[in-house]
Amino acid sequence: MCSLVGRNMSMGAAFERHHSMRILCSLILLMLAVTAPAATKPNIVFILADDLGYTDVAAFGSKYYETPNIDKLAAQGLKLTSHHHCQNCQPTRAALMSGQYAPRTGVYTVGDIDRFDWRSRPLRPVDNVTSLPLEKMTIAQSLKKAGYATGMFGKWHLGLKDDYHPSRRGFDEAIESSGVHFKFKTDPQVDHPEGQYLADFLTDRAVSFIARHKESPFFLYLPHFGVHSPFQAKPELISRFKGKPGVGGHNNPVYAAMIASVDESVGRVMAALEEHGIANNTVLIFSSDNGGLGGYSREGIQGGDVTDNAPLRSGKGSLYEGGTRVPFIVRWPGVTSAGANNDTPTTHVDIFPTFLEIASGLAPEGQSLDGESLVPLFRDPDAQLKRDAIFQHFPGYLGSGNNTWRTTPVGTVISGSWKLMEFFEGPRFELYNLAEDIGESRNLASAMPEKVQELQAKMSSWRDKVGARMPTPNTPAEVSRKKGKGKKKKASGGA
Repeated sequence: MCSLVGRNMSMGAAFERHHSMRILCSLILLMLAVTAPAATKPNIVFILADDLGYTDVAAFGSKYYETPNIDKLAAQGLKLTSHHHCQNCQPTRAALMSGQYAPRTGVYTVGDIDRFDWRSRPLRPVDNVTSLPLEKMTIAQSLKKAGYATGMFGKWHLGLKDDYHPSRRGFDEAIESSGVHFKFKTDPQVDHPEGQYLADFLTDRAVSFIARHKESPFFLYLPHFGVHSPFQAKPELISRFKGKPGVGGHNNPVYAAMIASVDESVGRVMAALEEHGIANNTVLIFSSDNGGLGGYSREGIQGGDVTDNAPLRSGKGSLYEGGTRVPFIVRWPGVTSAGANNDTPTTHVDIFPTFLEIASGLAPEGQSLDGESLVPLFRDPDAQLKRDAIFQHFPGYLGSGNNTWRTTPVGTVISGSWKLMEFFEGPRFELYNLAEDIGESRNLASAMPEKVQELQAKMSSWRDKVGARMPTPNTPAEVSRKKGKGKKKKASGGA
């Protein structure tokens, strides 16, 4: 209609009529653009298991544990097969929430340095920060500024008193609970049925949050306490695995039942998103905070294997791949390719910038973000990131039974398929080609000194950039001052 001009009109009149109609059409199109509903930002759901090993789900190799919902998520989405977190619970959570490597937050491990008897070793650890510093802006705070409702239900592990509680760190709704799986307590106190299993309670809250916020963008963080010790599971799920033949180091019915409860939770969240018609506009991610409790016996560590991270070496508390490489699955309908894999090395500090890009949010002022958005990998499984390495820095000790050690002070760099470990006692180097030797069985350091020098230079430069403090010599004066200060705490592989 807008292009019609009367044939019998004079040329001048026709031009005026045509010009007027073009203006009218432009105004109509502008009004339609203004009144049309804006595209809804994607919801973000991040489910984090606790102490779930790399191969503890079928989609990543287990032939014993049963994880049909997680496997379905993997079939519908993308697996990052070289994703790394820290060696134990607390530092991973600090990195996820702040977007910063451990040297910037001071959160390296769980508890203070006297948790294990470092005084028998050559080095004094760097003091550990036990709560995420209040000056650190969390991803929840940034997403709130981007217009998201925010909820967290589960294990926080970054401080609960006063302003450290997640309800004061950017979450509109926050219920913390961890420590046991039955007869649990919550902070704040929330009534729940007697005998309820913690994973079920947390999922109830998560599903309720989805239902109440389905009309607008939301960020749901569901950090389960499962499958962390103590090993407690629902009897009906334990019965499912009793008598089932084990495969490799996967053979514990109680642990298998705990995994099944986490898998049930993933299934219920997926169902809730479908029920409310928002699955296609939701980025759903599943991962774990560190490696599983296994692989210790092969290392001569008295840690009490509950699972096995094979083919990866060692387990939780170690900076070998079994302690830091974790399952990572993302489903973003219309963006990720179903059943795709990407082996680019990725890590915990990438989550913050990833969520910011998804939400079209702004980085916090004055807070360096150490990671790189993973959205390019989500869009194209063959893509690569701009950076050339990821790092870890652990200037302390993690002990185990009978005076054995899951790790001594160490730094790592992964660049492409190469991984260098610099053990600070000595120092001593271990070099592995993960593409050819994912089990880290062949130390190539002595055979490839130039590669060691190249990667060590990268690590040293990175330590300078992030202000990484190094452990110091364990002097007789230090030993004398610490001697007799409390009783030695019982070592355990549980944290």
